[in-house]
Amino acid sequence: MRETLLSYTLVLIIIGIPLIIYLMHMRSKEAAMLKAAEKGKLFSEGPKAQHPQIDLSKCIGCGSCVRVCPEGDVLGLIGGKALIINGYKCVGHALCEEACPVDAIKMVMAAPSMSADLPFLTPEHETNISNLFIAGELGGLALIKNAVTEGRECIDTISARLHSHSPQKADLDAYDVCIAGAGPAGISASLRAIQNGIRYLTLEQSDIGGMVARYPRQKLVMTSPVEFPLYGKFKKMALSKEEILEFWKLIGGRADFVARTCEAVEDIRKDPDGCFTVGTSKGKYRAYAMIMALGRSGTPRKLGVKGEDLSKVMYRLIEVDVYTDNNILVVGGGDSAVEAAVGLATQKGNNIYISYRRDSFSRIKERNSKRLEESIRSGKVRVLFNSMPVEIKPDSVILDCSGTLQEIPNDYVWIFAGGVAPNDFLQKIGIQFGTQPVEK
Repeated sequence: MRETLLSYTLVLIIIGIPLIIYLMHMRSKEAAMLKAAEKGKLFSEGPKAQHPQIDLSKCIGCGSCVRVCPEGDVLGLIGGKALIINGYKCVGHALCEEACPVDAIKMVMAAPSMSADLPFLTPEHETNISNLFIAGELGGLALIKNAVTEGRECIDTISARLHSHSPQKADLDAYDVCIAGAGPAGISASLRAIQNGIRYLTLEQSDIGGMVARYPRQKLVMTSPVEFPLYGKFKKMALSKEEILEFWKLIGGRADFVARTCEAVEDIRKDPDGCFTVGTSKGKYRAYAMIMALGRSGTPRKLGVKGEDLSKVMYRLIEVDVYTDNNILVVGGGDSAVEAAVGLATQKGNNIYISYRRDSFSRIKERNSKRLEESIRSGKVRVLFNSMPVEIKPDSVILDCSGTLQEIPNDYVWIFAGGVAPNDFLQKIGIQFGTQPVEK
């Protein structure tokens, strides 16, 4: 009897101790997720665009969706079920939907109240104006993968309409489609147009590649496989700016790639014959369909402080290695600001400050958060929370730090306060916003 009792006791100890440790770990993890969820509520009203919708009746709490998300704590396990913790961090990877073994997750768009500042789009990415489409970031989704897919899908829709209706062209010089923007969505649309054999013209206000061409060196620009028309799938899970710019260069060298750079679209008008007249900084073109493949960042948002017009103040960082032995201030608390600060901190002799108006970073990717923590620990980056520049001088910057003015030596200032989306331009040409078109 005594031996039996001892055996039971040993079994209980062997099973019980790991179980207690596991339960304690899960309780600690859940507490951290609840804390992250509460923190998220302070900085966000919820998802702004595409995000996971979870059917709790199907969810088995396996955690696959949590582990696979590249953005960190978008999802978390609470009470044995997957829940949205920081919905505003979701950028539409959709890996959680793919990873769920019981099909409990579907990717959906945000509620109507959250989509009020986004153009109305049909499932085919068409606006309220017939044959005028929007692809990529302008429609609310930021990922290169999404932009490439949408550019391709827009051309497929246009091609199908051209082939099914076979319209008698009143203007034989008109293009089948004009594509505004040569970023990932515009390039994808252009390649698909070549593949489908339709006549197209792509217009880009700067260089081929759009915003990607202005990312800092070695910035990660893709985190999942992407399939480009004519070239197949990029199977690498990560591509740097340099790798994808090499691909842009390869595309730009094609004889059938018709893109006019340094030519901004300034006006779009739909004529009585159903054809679009596109006015640019250099001329006018006509097309039977239009794809807007522009970014949402538009014009950089300025702070409006004294001295902001000095030449040392910039809003985009292209290369970090030309800046050494400088006192640098980075203003902002998003991924762009953190990436710029960490990149500049790797250069010889730089002293880097980050000025952020809140008391903590809440919207940065997990990988950027870790890189920033390492830079702070090593003393390469100093963060001034609850601070804002009030004056920029030739050799210094004055900051309001929680009501106290502090002057720091300075050679360069980078401001990452977001951009002004081209909503005014879209509204001017008749594009409506929200989840439903307005009845006329």
